[in-house]
Amino acid sequence: MTSPGNRYNISAGPSRGKPEVSGKRGRPMISLYNLLLPLAALFGIPYYAIRMLLTGKYRKSLGPKLGIYSGGELFSAMKGSPRIWVHAVSVGEVTAAAPVVAELRKDYPGACIVVSTSTETGQEMAQRLIPEATALIYYPLDLSFVVDRMLTRVQPDIFILTETELWPNFLTSCRRRGIRVVVINGRISPRSFRRYRRTRFFWKGLLEGLDGLGMISATDACRVLALGAPPAKVSILGNAKYDSLAFRTSPALQAEIARKLNIYPGSPVFVAGSTHEGEEAICLSVYRRLLAFNPEFQLILAPRHVERAESVAEQIRQAGFADVIRLSEINDGTQRRGERVVLVDVIGELFRIYSLATVVYCGGSLVPKGGQNILEAAAWGKVVFYGPHMDDFEGEKALLEVSGAGIPVADEAELKEAMLSLLADPDELRRRGEQGRLAVTANAGASRRYADLIGFHLGGKRSLPVAP
Repeated sequence: MTSPGNRYNISAGPSRGKPEVSGKRGRPMISLYNLLLPLAALFGIPYYAIRMLLTGKYRKSLGPKLGIYSGGELFSAMKGSPRIWVHAVSVGEVTAAAPVVAELRKDYPGACIVVSTSTETGQEMAQRLIPEATALIYYPLDLSFVVDRMLTRVQPDIFILTETELWPNFLTSCRRRGIRVVVINGRISPRSFRRYRRTRFFWKGLLEGLDGLGMISATDACRVLALGAPPAKVSILGNAKYDSLAFRTSPALQAEIARKLNIYPGSPVFVAGSTHEGEEAICLSVYRRLLAFNPEFQLILAPRHVERAESVAEQIRQAGFADVIRLSEINDGTQRRGERVVLVDVIGELFRIYSLATVVYCGGSLVPKGGQNILEAAAWGKVVFYGPHMDDFEGEKALLEVSGAGIPVADEAELKEAMLSLLADPDELRRRGEQGRLAVTANAGASRRYADLIGFHLGGKRSLPVAP
């Protein structure tokens, strides 16, 4: 297999002329897609309406996703050249896009860089992590009239798609207008690959219309090639998330969250991050065992979806831990006074909370959810425990296991045993954690390569990037 940065066909690169326009072969598929959209809306609208009423979710983003923005100030402020639209679906994609946008701002200080997200949590994270953006917007719903309206308003020279989420009407409109489209930090999970492969006939035409696909790993490159991407357009450039994480850690950030949570340096802390339904009960049981090992242990529990906070709080109380405080209460000024359990019910805090951990469990992995980002804890030098369901993070899992900082477990009993075994040897725990941190740092550099890939398609770079 080719090494990172190599192209699958170095004799032919992407054309630097006008992007190809979708041909007649793809039109029936797009027509079929648009015929099915109303049927999807018939089932989807009631579901999202109920969620909006019950949780308040989607209220902020619904209007903008339909292209409805109050006033014209947002778009009139989009000045500069070139005009670059970077899309990052949610929190994870924003984390990957942030260092790439920072590199683009260095390369093009006068550029208009517009960043879009699909979720409200992603929008909040982008506000924190991407100060270099000229403007933040929501990605439009894939309805032709909405897409055309937003493309007319933003007028991008190039559209950058972080990871791999393909919306047919948007991509078709980009091709029709001659807007270049480049994928960065591209990845295709096993679950997504199985789904895409069943309808390869549909996705092949869309992939052929892209100008460049920068993929994280050889596995991701092979998957996108199997779906019909032209080999000459595929590059392997690494994972930009390593850059984002490696350079966000700092003693000041750790000290800040320690003060907020009133946790003294060196205190034993079990952080259970990004947990899904079914995992909180396991983590509470593990925590009870850790208390038997050391009565000073504290638990910081962060559900993947903060709207589950009330039900998780009830689980904590039923497990016998009445002394629980929510992070939102602390943010509102409530002083933490000895509560054993902190429930994280706000977004954007988990990364720095990992800095306080003695041991970490990363969720979505003891239940079949594909896992969550284990690199955030590893970047702080923490050993990370996770279950067998890590399909969406195969590369990260392999990296940490080689360094000894990633420990897979099969079930609750094995998680307890593995944690207690490592806690009994503090020197080994520190050594493994440091090896994991070094592994994350050593893999930095992808964001520069993705910026060079974008520069090539903008016409500002003579050659395609190559990773070491």
